[in-house]
Amino acid sequence: MPIQKVLVVDDSKTELVFLSDLLQKNGFKVQTAENADDAMRRLREERPDLILMDVVMPGQNGFQLTRAIARDPQYANVPIILCTSKNQETDRVWGMRQGARDYIVKPVNPAELIAKISALS
Repeated sequence: MPIQKVLVVDDSKTELVFLSDLLQKNGFKVQTAENADDAMRRLREERPDLILMDVVMPGQNGFQLTRAIARDPQYANVPIILCTSKNQETDRVWGMRQGARDYIVKPVNPAELIAKISALS
């Protein structure tokens, strides 16, 4: 199924604007959320085709939210790409174990992100 709707979850307004602009310029419909509660509400309302998830957020972090979504039968088929400044291999491995389909380190390389999204389509 082609990816059309993307939910970007990040507590940084700068990152939300950057990623939203990048995705919209590449033809995606974008929704944003600034925390886990907001993200779950958007997930239920909008049912995105993909989630770009920050890791370091106040409250529930991206690893925890990824695990919750991946283990919920209703949403387990929605792919998640972790998009974070955490660039240690242990973070990448942990993120993938939580259910993420891919992992990208900030600052985001636009071509790399679009390629990763295309690979999931």
